[in-house]
Amino acid sequence: MKKIIYTLSILCWALFNVNAQDARPNIVLIVADDLGFADISLHGSKQINTPNIDQLAHDGVLCTEGYTSAPVCSPSRAGFITGRHQVKFGYDNNLGGNQPGFDPEYLGLPLSEKTIATRLKDLGYKTALIGKWHLGSLPKYHPTKRGFEEFWGYTSGGHDYFIAKENGRGYKAPIECNYKTPQKLSYITDDKGDECVDFIRRHKNEPFFLYASFNAPHTPLQATKEDLQLFSHIEDTKRRTYLAMVHRLDINIGRITNTLKKEGLYDNTIIMFISDNGGPVNHNASVNAPYNGQKGILFEGGIHVPYIVSWPKVLPKGEKYTETVSALDFAPTMLVAAGGEITEECKFDGIDLVPYFTGVNKKLPHEELMWKFTISAAYRKGKWKLVRLPDRMPELYDLSKDVSEQHNVSLKYQKKTEEMLKELGQWDVTLPHPVFLEGAVWKKRQLDLYDADYQLEQPKNPKVK
Repeated sequence: MKKIIYTLSILCWALFNVNAQDARPNIVLIVADDLGFADISLHGSKQINTPNIDQLAHDGVLCTEGYTSAPVCSPSRAGFITGRHQVKFGYDNNLGGNQPGFDPEYLGLPLSEKTIATRLKDLGYKTALIGKWHLGSLPKYHPTKRGFEEFWGYTSGGHDYFIAKENGRGYKAPIECNYKTPQKLSYITDDKGDECVDFIRRHKNEPFFLYASFNAPHTPLQATKEDLQLFSHIEDTKRRTYLAMVHRLDINIGRITNTLKKEGLYDNTIIMFISDNGGPVNHNASVNAPYNGQKGILFEGGIHVPYIVSWPKVLPKGEKYTETVSALDFAPTMLVAAGGEITEECKFDGIDLVPYFTGVNKKLPHEELMWKFTISAAYRKGKWKLVRLPDRMPELYDLSKDVSEQHNVSLKYQKKTEEMLKELGQWDVTLPHPVFLEGAVWKKRQLDLYDADYQLEQPKNPKVK
């Protein structure tokens, strides 16, 4: 009865406000970069406390079965920024240098694809990207030409945390900004927090979409002395620095949410939080426990990520949603909440999550999810997950009993393996050729990662000396 009353109240609120311009929610998409699944206190970390990320889940919905559409940064972002599975428009690889035989003019998010920023801008939203873009550096791919009215950040895949040079290149490139002269970097995670807070305050009287694209805790591993001191009891220097970076990320997420509260916007703001992929344990000392694998591969550790959606005015608070959802669901959820309509033109592969979270729609959001990334492919169908690699027989896992993918049951359930392998292959052959490729050296590196050993339990917190 309680749930029925709650659902009716949501429907009444929506009907009452459907034409009210000022009732449309603000939208904030917060993306962490290379965050390990285990490395937030909400997921049981004993080494770090992340109260601000945790609070988002207490105020909203924690999705325990949340996935990205790719195990690396650029294709994952191409997916959730469009709401379309990126392999359907040839975005199969990570964005890097051009390879022989490919046209460098195609190094970026295809112009045929419309971003959620463009869709929201068309609905009258003020739009901004603060931070990492990584969807093309050529002028035609620039975020200000892909729906973002304001941009403070960099178009590449990463940046130094302390240094930006006027004539710098790569991770020390200058910060771009189209609405002011960028300040000298203090610590880039804090600087991004500054810009997010400023954007919210400047646009508090109109609906806005803020894409808060942090690069923490992506390499280079750089933290402030103050934050490193908090984790001085962690002997491993790489792990110590990583935890300090996550701590600073959490602080700046808190700055965003606190600003929304001070401005009276929090209850009617949709906040989505996710990591763009699993933690690269061999690079930044992250932990994806209890999941096997890491960034770059299609075991759970590469694609099963922290996933939270908060909208206090509409969604239940402190809810755990246990059905499978995808980052591809973000764009359609935003569009509908903003008063837009999902049409055939959208070609979304995701769905509007609100009816599922509120109990209006009791069906499964997704009967199945599929992935393809360079040398590998994977397919989740209910409790079953198939992983296809070029140098071995397909692997099948029963995730209801084996979340850590330790027991390959492909031979025990041969018919299921054959069925899923055929369905995955039939989907695969419908996909277009990649519009660009990353270096061939990555293929061998990815394959080696499937054979590595991964930490499947939360690390203990050593006593402070």
